[in-house]
Amino acid sequence: MKYTVTLLMSEFVTHDVKRFIVSKPEDFRFQPGQAVELAVGGRPDQAEGRPFTPTSLPDDRVLEFTIKGYPEHAGVTRDLHALPVGSELLMSKPFGTITYQGPGVFIAAGAGVTPFIAILRDLARKAQLAGHGLIVSNKTPGDVICEKEFRHYLGERCILTCTRSSSPDCASGHIDQSYLTNRIQDFSQHFYVCGPPGFVEAVNGALQSLGANSEALVYER
Repeated sequence: MKYTVTLLMSEFVTHDVKRFIVSKPEDFRFQPGQAVELAVGGRPDQAEGRPFTPTSLPDDRVLEFTIKGYPEHAGVTRDLHALPVGSELLMSKPFGTITYQGPGVFIAAGAGVTPFIAILRDLARKAQLAGHGLIVSNKTPGDVICEKEFRHYLGERCILTCTRSSSPDCASGHIDQSYLTNRIQDFSQHFYVCGPPGFVEAVNGALQSLGANSEALVYER
C-alpha cells in the first residue's frame, strides 16, 4: 500500500451502501473508472485490501468512494462501514482497465455501477453526455445507487431493471441477450460492462453474439 488516508465523513446513500469521503494525497492521480485497493489497519506491507473505485472526479480536493456493505461477511466492507470519522485507511496506487474510450452504453449489475459514476460525472461536467446510455440491474428499486443523478444526466437513456421486485421506474427483468436485443439498436458502439464475474461474462457474450466488437467491450480484464 502506497498511501495512508483519513476518513473525513461517511453517510448512507441506500440501505446498505455508504458514501465515504477521505483525504486525498497530493501526488495521487487517477482516471475516472480506475480502482484502488483500500485496507483497514495493519502494516502497509501486510494489509489485506479490496478493490474500490473512486467516484469523485480527478481534480476534486478529496476522494469519494461509494461502497456496498456486506454485514453478514467478515471483511473489508464490513470494517469500512463500521469505521468512525478520523480513522486511517491504507490505499494503493490506481489500477484497472475500465476507463473512458468513447460514446457507448454502460451496463452494470448492483454495485458494479460505481466505476461508471466518475466517468458519467466527468462527461456531464464537459457537456459530453450525448450518445451515451446506462442500463443497470438491481435486486429491488431500493438498491439503486445514484438513481436521481443518473436520471438527471441521461433521462430516458437511464434504464433500470430489477430482478426481485419492481416499480414503475424499475421494471422486472434480467439483462440477457433478449433484453439487450430489445433495448439496443446499435451494436457497433462501445459497451462498458461491470458487475459480478458471471454477469460480465454473460453480458459480454450476449453483446458479441449480437454483433458487438470484442475490442469495443470495456471491462476489468
